[in-house]
Amino acid sequence: MTVRTARWSARRPWYTLAVVGAVLLVGVGLTACTGAPAEPPTSGTAPASSSAPEPSATPVSDPVLLPDGTASENLVYFNFLAAAVTKVNPSADGRAYIDALVAGGFDRAAMEVSFDRTQADLAADSIQFSVRFNGECLIGQIGPASDGFHSVVAPILSTGLCLVGSTRQIDW
Repeated sequence: MTVRTARWSARRPWYTLAVVGAVLLVGVGLTACTGAPAEPPTSGTAPASSSAPEPSATPVSDPVLLPDGTASENLVYFNFLAAAVTKVNPSADGRAYIDALVAGGFDRAAMEVSFDRTQADLAADSIQFSVRFNGECLIGQIGPASDGFHSVVAPILSTGLCLVGSTRQIDW
């Protein structure tokens, strides 16, 4: 055991020097890749007024449900509602997404949601939820296996549903 310690301590200065050198080399390389921030142009005159700057654009309003619109036209609103749920609770269950869609004006009777837990009582890798809307499906998916939230507009399946497989009964 003593021999190994002696060998390690003899190599350690070399190893440490190599690691420090590599870190410095990478740091210098990254610094060289980033340019210095551009300095604002200076003028010889002082600003005429010290009031707050004027807004450059009209504020963007939140999306709204377009009941007579297509599913594609309502995808932005569908995504907006799902993002709000995720922002409040990144590990929200399917019910939270359904409740948000209902509160946002979508028809609960036209919705489907997958199970939050597997038959082995493990957390599902992802949760899918959907709304049949004007002849098409708005479908959302979120969970660790899906790498974030994803959504799509898809045709209604021949079964009259949007999701494949068994889904939860929305009875709350």
